[in-house]
Amino acid sequence: MKETLKISGMTCDHCVMHVTEALEAVNGVEKAKVSLKKEQAVVKFDAPADLASMKAAVEEAGYKVV
Repeated sequence: MKETLKISGMTCDHCVMHVTEALEAVNGVEKAKVSLKKEQAVVKFDAPADLASMKAAVEEAGYKVV
């Protein structure tokens, strides 16, 4: 499955790396492609990953899913 998350609070490439690492650490997430310019992450995942766990990972990393 794929999900696109709108993310606010990213200001640089380090932020992109931080969000990517947070999302890819979620159990079930295969790949996260994060774009600073588009302020979004496209996440490819399988169960048991879900939107709530991905959102929690992003927010725990210090960013906001909008």
